[in-house]
Amino acid sequence: MIRDDRNAAGFQWLLLISVFVVATCGLIYELVAGTLASYLLGDSVTQFSTIIGTYLFAMGIGSYLSRFLKDNLLGWFISIELMVGMVGGFSAGVLFILFEQVVYFRIILYALVVLTGTLVGLELPLLMRILKDRVEFSDLVSRIFTFDYIGALFASLLFPLIFIPYLGLLRTSFFFGFLNVGVAWIVAYRFRHDLRRYRSLRWSAIVCLLLLAVGFALSEHLTRLSESLTYPDKIVYAKSSPYQRIVLTRSVNDWRLFLNGNLQFSSLDEYRYHEALIHPGLSRVDHPQNILVLGGGDGMAVREILKYPSVKKITLVDLDNSITALFKSNEALMKLNQHSLMSPTVTVVNQDAFVWIREQKNTYDFITIDFPDPSNYSLGKLYTTTFYRELRRLLAPGGCLVIQSTSPFVARKSFWIIDETLRKTGFATLPYHCYVPSFGEWGFVMGFQGELRENYTLPAGLRFISAATLPPLYSFPPDMDRLASEANTLNNQVLVNTFEKEWADYTR
Repeated sequence: MIRDDRNAAGFQWLLLISVFVVATCGLIYELVAGTLASYLLGDSVTQFSTIIGTYLFAMGIGSYLSRFLKDNLLGWFISIELMVGMVGGFSAGVLFILFEQVVYFRIILYALVVLTGTLVGLELPLLMRILKDRVEFSDLVSRIFTFDYIGALFASLLFPLIFIPYLGLLRTSFFFGFLNVGVAWIVAYRFRHDLRRYRSLRWSAIVCLLLLAVGFALSEHLTRLSESLTYPDKIVYAKSSPYQRIVLTRSVNDWRLFLNGNLQFSSLDEYRYHEALIHPGLSRVDHPQNILVLGGGDGMAVREILKYPSVKKITLVDLDNSITALFKSNEALMKLNQHSLMSPTVTVVNQDAFVWIREQKNTYDFITIDFPDPSNYSLGKLYTTTFYRELRRLLAPGGCLVIQSTSPFVARKSFWIIDETLRKTGFATLPYHCYVPSFGEWGFVMGFQGELRENYTLPAGLRFISAATLPPLYSFPPDMDRLASEANTLNNQVLVNTFEKEWADYTR
């Protein structure tokens, strides 16, 4: 009898630990799908919202379907664990490879989300039915959901802190698929004497474990394969940081940086962009000394600022230390930014600019904002009245700031929203644009308080900006001219929605 009690207790604990593992795995698959969708499709809030909603709906379908599984519940549970592990484990790799190869990528993405969610939704109802004759109902419910919620907490904490930074999306997906199948094998092995059919399930689990282990080992190769299909030039560097996917490509005479698949610069013409970002504003500041650069972790904007001998201190704030470390260590990239990040004048701060500026009391003669386009809400907050009010507080009298402001040709309304947002926070503005071959027409907005110094002194050695090329930059043709716009606030984030629509319409 004691042995039976111990066996019963062991059985319960085995299945409760299985609850913890399957809950962790289930949430991880949901997070992987949402993260991957935001990487590939942009607009993280929309992607996570629709992925989570679809996933939860599919779990509801799975819970409903569990009622039709009548006999051999333990066998069904083992089989479902095998299917969850294989579908969830391989989903990220399949989606990465198919992204550039199929027209209906979203259909495949959501089909995999529905399939995974449905299978995950089958798990807990089956476990509760398996345990219902062995555990009192009140204890059963409390134990099942306790382990389920602990597993969810475990997954949500470790996913951004450990798994994505150190394993990446593909390895994370394979790893948790391995755990799911591992649960199936352990349960099948534990009850190997009860039913002969578990023998075939054990062998199936072993095969699945081997496939997932191979996938885990080859994750980097799969990532490179998918990226080689996406990028025409040779990939010389690729890394997933906690914030983004970083890819650096090289052709015979061109280096290109991509963040989450979006081109950040081409070495063939980046000087046009960075000279336009810095010199129209900085050349108007009388004897600039203290400079703030937000974004621009590649050091190209800093390179241009260092051409002013009066500059004594440059503070560069970029969220991702993977970017600043890359441009401080790669010889080819350091040659491109002329070792600017190694200058004793430069202090690099790897923090969220939105948080960092609210803690500052220093003022700056010139502020340049070189953030990525406002393609999602986490970036959109950096283009709001809240953020610009803090910048106004940090701007010294007689100083000015310049913001990269997307394309006034492709995203015309978005461009003028940025201008209007600056105006609403008390800045006078001077919008301008230039042509960068890799991007097309690109826009900038200069902001200042009071009267802006009319005369300017350009440094020597510029390749694009000159006394002759500056005046045309401030003239907008009718198809890029001002539109009536509302300001972008944290409450409405109108800029993100407008930006997404305009670029989607342009590329359709």
